[in-house]
Amino acid sequence: MSKEGLALTPQQKAAAVVISLGADRASKIYKHLNEDDLELLTLEIAKLNHVTATQTEGVLDDFYKLCLTQKVITDGGVDYARTVLEKAFGAQTATTLLERVTRNIKTRAFEFIRKTDSKNLFAIIQHERPQTIALILSYARANQASDIITELPKEKQVKVVECIARMDSASPETIKIVEKILERKFASVLSLDFAQVGGVDYIADVMNNLDRGNEKFIFDELSKKDIKLADEIRKKMFVFEDITLLDNRAIQEFLREAETQDIVYALKGSNQEVSNMIFSNMSSRMAETVKSELEFTYNVRLKDVEEAQQKIVAIIRRLEEEGRLVINKGGKDEIIA
Repeated sequence: MSKEGLALTPQQKAAAVVISLGADRASKIYKHLNEDDLELLTLEIAKLNHVTATQTEGVLDDFYKLCLTQKVITDGGVDYARTVLEKAFGAQTATTLLERVTRNIKTRAFEFIRKTDSKNLFAIIQHERPQTIALILSYARANQASDIITELPKEKQVKVVECIARMDSASPETIKIVEKILERKFASVLSLDFAQVGGVDYIADVMNNLDRGNEKFIFDELSKKDIKLADEIRKKMFVFEDITLLDNRAIQEFLREAETQDIVYALKGSNQEVSNMIFSNMSSRMAETVKSELEFTYNVRLKDVEEAQQKIVAIIRRLEEEGRLVINKGGKDEIIA
């Protein structure tokens, strides 16, 4: 798609597609939307003042590819769809389209739990088997899943994390049975042969939202059972000790956002390598202040240290999402200076 097309948000692209269809066809689409989507789409159409011909062409091309992807998945399953799409558009585009479509289909299942308060959801599922909890949490928001895992008994935490990490696909029948138990009013879910759920990427996102205490416990226990799986999850995460993976510019960026007290408490529990990197990227005045406070800060609770480290990690993750720093953990993401 052109750069102009990429400048549009997903909501604006949806509005552009509806506008290009004309009033008659658009009215037929409206009949299939729920009230929330109707309101959002109508608002975007009203705000969309001008779309260039190039943008419209790019959006419609994207829309056509997604519709085609949905159709071939429904007709023949994910493997069949991948073969067709790779022949039509190439391997990279095929992978992108499949990820987008399967992600959208996945959110239809257990959609009601994504709008449910974490405490209420925990009350409903806390006594379920770890495998069942893992399936449900694979459809929850990452912050919901982390809240619920935190509240589970310690031995169950590890089992649930392990089940999510090992999860690859779930049959529609299994999903419907579990979903019916949780929400009788919820209708049938998927038209796919199998839907991708859980997995290492997802559980890494969940683990990123856990507090340091539970994160450490789960990794310690999981490492006893399957060190390879634990390492695989870790590689997908960013933890406080991974500050050593950041370049100087990135460290300076998050230091500008962090509170001095959080830096002091975080350094109380850090290793020497992390401390050296942080101090080497401070101004001399800031370094003197932090070292002075460290010298006179005694009897800090482990919980406070972990919370401070978690705050700093949260800042780093936010800055990465905003494109203000890069976390380079090796693998495919090579960085060009």
